[in-house]
Amino acid sequence: MFTKLTIKSWAEDDRPREKMLLKGKNALSDAELIAILIGSGTPTKSAVQLGQEILQYCNNNLQDFSKLTIKELMQFKGIGEAKAISLYAATELGRRRKYSETNEPLRLTSVEKTYELLKPFFLDLTHEEFYVVYLSRSNKVLSTKLLSIGGRTGTIADGKIIFKEALALNACGIILAHNHPSGNLKPSDSDVRLTNELHKFGKMIDLQIIDHLIITDDGFFSFARNGLI
Repeated sequence: MFTKLTIKSWAEDDRPREKMLLKGKNALSDAELIAILIGSGTPTKSAVQLGQEILQYCNNNLQDFSKLTIKELMQFKGIGEAKAISLYAATELGRRRKYSETNEPLRLTSVEKTYELLKPFFLDLTHEEFYVVYLSRSNKVLSTKLLSIGGRTGTIADGKIIFKEALALNACGIILAHNHPSGNLKPSDSDVRLTNELHKFGKMIDLQIIDHLIITDDGFFSFARNGLI
């Protein structure tokens, strides 16, 4: 008969929770951190071994691990719905931490700084999302809003909602941004058409579309820098 291998049954130095308390968080491997979230393994596999199995499936790449869905996590023997949700929630907290706002309004002075602001919003997404950044006259960020969520190949951007929010915030400039989960940074014909339409309307009401960024995990495309605005 197999005996379930729980964390409490290991030697003290091998228990991830105790190891963290004794040696600190940096002493733990990625698999050990996952094991803490999992809590227990299976009758034949410890939580650390289960964590190693999941990481091996992701080629030991935490970025790929963070893209796993709850359904995909539940395919591993020993990961039920509750454990899958815990792992999924942990990766989401990590993603949100990267774009938590500070008390001091951020001032966007370059395309690179805009990219650094927006990249965490799109990190690890397997579908398209569209965001709008509203700026003051001095290019300080008034608000960063999620406009829409789409599928793997597209999302909808409603100009009426974009400009209504801009007027409510008394914004003087707008930066548009959406991601391409495929990793392709080339703007589509519909991307170019939408940007031109919003830019023309913005000029009519003295509200500038400053830029439109296409973002992937590895880089960005700026409409303004490439002469498309």
